[in-house]
Amino acid sequence: MLARRHLVALAVTALLAAGAACQARDQRPPQRPGPPAPSAARGFTLVASGDVLPHSSVIDRAQFDAGGAGYDFRPMLEAVKPVVSRADLALCHMETVYGANGAYTGHPLFASPPEIAQALAATGYDGCSTASDHSLDDGAAGIQRTLDVLDGAGVRHAGTARSEAEARSVTLLRAGPATVAHLAYTYGTSRPVPQDQPWTVGLIDENRIRADARAARTAGADVVVVSLHWGTEWQDAPDDRQLALARTLTAFRTGDRPDIDLILGTHAHVPQAYEKVNGTWVVYGMGDQIAGEMVNQQGVQDPRGNESTVARFTFAPPARPGGRWEVAKAEFVPQQFDVDAGRVVDLDKALAQGAGVEGVRDRIRDVVLSRGAAKDGLVMGE
Repeated sequence: MLARRHLVALAVTALLAAGAACQARDQRPPQRPGPPAPSAARGFTLVASGDVLPHSSVIDRAQFDAGGAGYDFRPMLEAVKPVVSRADLALCHMETVYGANGAYTGHPLFASPPEIAQALAATGYDGCSTASDHSLDDGAAGIQRTLDVLDGAGVRHAGTARSEAEARSVTLLRAGPATVAHLAYTYGTSRPVPQDQPWTVGLIDENRIRADARAARTAGADVVVVSLHWGTEWQDAPDDRQLALARTLTAFRTGDRPDIDLILGTHAHVPQAYEKVNGTWVVYGMGDQIAGEMVNQQGVQDPRGNESTVARFTFAPPARPGGRWEVAKAEFVPQQFDVDAGRVVDLDKALAQGAGVEGVRDRIRDVVLSRGAAKDGLVMGE
């Protein structure tokens, strides 16, 4: 659904110019992380963002931005590029699969242009979670196509698989001096998981997640990040299942070290709270980073469906060998997808350019802090 027409064209233009002027990291090819540098004493920053959900209007905009020849999603993400590219590790959520030969659809079954992968890489994303309720919109072939394209763009992925061996492997990424494991799961899929290929999509199961997290440690992960596609659509507050699962997963420990170091949530279409649970940060929902005009369950256009946050966590190295990498700083950056301009907008920067979005920013802030995260140090970042 489309957001309210909050942003004037001049504010968006100025914001994009400011974002383009910021220094950005070069696109990096996929890497096989080696062992952590033995003398490294510095920490690292991790950023994560919400659902990339290209409806037909978003696809049309990308075609327009490409001048009618193909699709260009890079301008949509230009404003978030400074935040993403400066991080040591940046993760997105690619909710849809990629189509082929120009057969692209936006709803209810999604098949997105594969050019999105190049835009994600150009923005600075290192990896994406791909487990969602739309993972099987085009069957196993859609998963194969999507992961092939992400590989070609140099964007790592977790949550769906082309083979049983791939499903059993651990996605390891380098984040400064640390090795980070990225695991991803969904509550379910819009089409049944193939009985002869049950490994195509990671489904939420407490025991499996625990086993996978421990396998990630064995594979060399210093930090284990779990992406969960969960929750109740259009509900600002996390539902009972989210709360219970967060408590369970953050309580899993091996010795005096938790098995999971960070949980990142998607799916609800709206921003949800951040909370520290059993000493581990949980982002219940980051909202939709890119989506068309959204209609809620009452059939009403709902601008919340174009609101989101970027989560940013700064990890400090352990005080002793084998100890936990602790979050030294927790931040969120409020954003909105301006459906008229076809652009992600950093709301604080938009305010500085004179756009009247203070109410939107403040609503997102209030939701994010609604479970008391401020007392644990969560702040609104830039």
